[in-house]
Parts: sequence; structure tokens; C-alpha cells
Amino acid sequence: MKVVSAAEAAALVKSGDSVLASGSGGGHAIPEACLEALEARFLEGGEPRDLTFIHVVGIGDRKAKGAARVAHKGMLKRSITSALIDAPSMIPMAQNDDIESWTLPQGVLSQIMRDIAAGRPGLITRTGLHTFIDPRQRGARQSASAKDDLVELMEIDGREWLRFKPFPIDVAFLRGTTADEDGNITMEEEAILGEMISSAQAARRSGGIVVVQVKRLARRGTLPAKSVKIPGILVDYVVVDPEQRQTYATAYSPSMAGELRVPSEGLKRLPFTERKIIARRAAMELVPAAICNLGAGISTGISAVAAEEGILDEMVLTNEQGFIGGAPMTGPDSGGAENYMAAIDQPYQFDFYDGGGLDVAFLSFAEIDPHGHVNISRFGTKIVGVGGFINISQNAKKVVFSGTFTAGGLEVACADGRLTIVTEGRMKKFVPAIEQICYNAVFAEEEGRQAVFVTERAVLVPREGALEVVEIAPGVDVERDVIAQMGFAPRVSPDLKMMDARLFSPAPMGLSADMKAKRAAAARPLRMVG
Repeated sequence: MKVVSAAEAAALVKSGDSVLASGSGGGHAIPEACLEALEARFLEGGEPRDLTFIHVVGIGDRKAKGAARVAHKGMLKRSITSALIDAPSMIPMAQNDDIESWTLPQGVLSQIMRDIAAGRPGLITRTGLHTFIDPRQRGARQSASAKDDLVELMEIDGREWLRFKPFPIDVAFLRGTTADEDGNITMEEEAILGEMISSAQAARRSGGIVVVQVKRLARRGTLPAKSVKIPGILVDYVVVDPEQRQTYATAYSPSMAGELRVPSEGLKRLPFTERKIIARRAAMELVPAAICNLGAGISTGISAVAAEEGILDEMVLTNEQGFIGGAPMTGPDSGGAENYMAAIDQPYQFDFYDGGGLDVAFLSFAEIDPHGHVNISRFGTKIVGVGGFINISQNAKKVVFSGTFTAGGLEVACADGRLTIVTEGRMKKFVPAIEQICYNAVFAEEEGRQAVFVTERAVLVPREGALEVVEIAPGVDVERDVIAQMGFAPRVSPDLKMMDARLFSPAPMGLSADMKAKRAAAARPLRMVG
């Protein structure tokens, strides 16, 4: 192992290389100093060019950091990731076909690192079937020049599967907290663990170079052996950045690092808006002892609602980055967690998810069609990507999709337990057709999986290939405020119910009492009749 500067590390990348960067979202374990140096080298001298840039999770500050560092014409040839939204400068490059772009499921990219490391012929999974990932649809492509088939359909024992093909890694830029003189890497201050060792092994199997950015150096033999996340035998170079932050937004939080737990009342509360109404109604789907996932967007607010209502310990909340228990973070630090009971490497979290380990998943939506199919990936002029959405939605026993009923200027008001639409959103989310299928409601129903769509004014469920309105908010007219704001006519349940009036008051709802009643009902013995 050799200690080098970020500029020296950037000089290791040759034109045409496949470069892998670790990390998640807003700076979590992202080797930012290395990426910044790589960008500076290109801007100063025009090299390296025609890179393939691979990152498992969307990385960036939604401005100029993270993956945006390589989003320059001539520098970037192809992008393989699960999400582009964190690096918005990449989006027009994909739209304009300036780059070859694929957005694969986050779990697939995380898990395939182990397959590349072991020299296996790729990842075989059912995740992605009957979505735009399926080669019978788009094969995960987001640009016309993305010709290569990164995924293929196959049949094993009469069942359909997808094989995601392995790809080479010439240079891996990874991150930890401390490196010793032998290159052993620990991650004690990091906000996530990611797939660091698998990525290092994958690069080594590809004949590539492994560079790890850290905050500090330690003497040989002084790091606790069980704390080492990347053994020195896999590390070629170390870059030391003493100013390394835990995330872009947070210099260091001991709670995010798992060093201590903060009091639940210290967790941030949501302001009383339509987003909190939705998060509260979604939280009503929680059941005692359920193992849950909280996705991005409005769904991240469920942990804040659960903390405020005193029910955070009633269930186990998880997120795809590998946290089990506690409260997944919201806002710019989304992807991290506080007060968690365990943190595992991301591929193993997705093994659990893909194996049906989730009782309830809470996810967001952008567009929904008449069948209940969901698009979160590409709409209008925006390419978001899928993140862990497909792994989660396709394998959880129940999915609660959360979002505002319309978008763009929506304004609501609440009084006396009733909802009023002050200004309607300009854009419909319930549309006749969607551009990309990220959740296939018909396939889910065939497999016996449940789904619920929660908005601020109505709750809908997919039944027999169509959407049905089952609840509306007090004060809302089903024809004017629901059906007229959809691009198609849904079914309306003959047993249409009112949403709970407590949702529309800023006072706490008393969900702890509701949870106690659910526990009692679950423990009640069955009565035999007849």
C-alpha cells in the first residue's frame, strides 16, 4: 500500500477505464476528494476521456459534487448506476444521448459486486421481471446509444429469471475512516457501510486498482482486527483527507456513526403539511413487530411520525443502506440512520429484502396508471432512476406507496378535522399511461402481494387489474377532488370510508393507543364456531 495525494490517485485513471465510486446520496462514504481531483485533471488537461462511471447508489449534492464530477462531455462515455437524481448534470447527458446510460436496481448493483469478485457469470435474480429493467421492455436503458444488453431473460426449472451480466472495474475509489500502514481500513465514523469489501474484491478480480480515501492514518497493528472493513491485501493506494466529512451536510454525528443513541424526543419532527398528513396515514399501516423499509421522499418522514407518536420501538424500521432498527434519516442525510440496532453491508440487506424479509415497505410514487403500475424512474424531462425501489417493491409482502395526489403548486388547508384543497396541483400523477414500469401491479397481485396508495385526500388499492378508491378525506368531494384530478376513471368502493379525522389536525394522533389495540387483537385467541 502506498499513500498518495488525491491528484496522484486521479492520475491512475486512464482514458477508456471503468471507474467505480463508493457511497450513497448526500456524501455518505463518497470519496469526494478523489472525484474532485479526477474532475480537475480533466478540466485542466482533457484527460481521462471516455470513462465508464459506475456507482451503486445515486451520489451527489444535487449540484456539483459526487457523480456530477465526471458529468462532462468527452470525459464520460457511459453511466451505470441505480439513480441519476443526485447528479442532475448527468440527466440532460442521458436525455440528449451524449452518454450511454443504464439505471439498474440498487440491490442488483450492490449484490453483483460479489459475483464479479468471485468470477461468477453474473447475478441471477427475479428482481426486475415485468418492469422496464426486463429486456422485453427497456433492459434498464435510459439513452438510445446504450446498446449493450446488460441483462438477459432466462428460464430455470420452468420459471423466468434475469441474469445481470458482470462488468470490468479498472479503478475503484472507495472510502473509510482510518487506514493503518498496511492499508487496513476501518469505517468507524462513516454514515454507511455500503459494499466496500465486495467492491475492492471485484476490482482486484478485474485486475483493477483499489484506492481508498480516509480521514487519518494509524500505526501498523493498532486497529482492532474485527473493525477492519477492507483488508490491506486488497488496497493499493490510500488518499488522506483530514477535512473528510461524514456527509455533505454533517461534519460528524456520533449517532449516525453508531457511537451513541440520542433521545427519541431529540429526533426531528415534521412540520404540519400535506406531507405529514400522508406520512401519518402511511404510518397507520404499521403493525406491531413488523419489519419495514422506509424509502425516499415522503416515506422517510414515517420514522419522524413514529418517534413523535411514541411507536418507534413497536416495529423494526430498516433502509436499504443496511440499517436495522432505529430511525432512518430524512432530508439531506437520507440514507443514514440514528439509534439503529445493527448496521450490515448493503448486499446482505438486499439478500434479506429479495428473500421476502420485509413485512411492509413504504415507498414513494411519481406516476400511476389505471392498472396500479408505478413509475418513479423517468417522466417528463426528468430521469431519476430506481434506486432500491424495484428490489423492495417486488419482494415485500405489502407495499404502501405515498405521495401527493397532484404535483406542482398544490396547497391544502386543514380545520376541524377536514381537508380543503386551496390550490390544485398543475400536474396529474394518476395518468392514462406511464413511460416506465417500475412496479407491476398485475404481476404483484398474481404473486399474492398487497399494495396501498396513500395521498393527502384519498387512499386507493389495486384490485383485479384496476385501481379502486377506498377512502377519502373529510371535506373532499370524490368526483371533484379525486376522479376529476385523474387521467382515468377509477373504481369507487361501494364501502367508501372517510380517512381518520386525526390526520388533519396538528396535534399528535395517539397512534400508540392504536398500536396497543393491534397488539391485543393479534394476541386474541380464535373462536371456533359451528
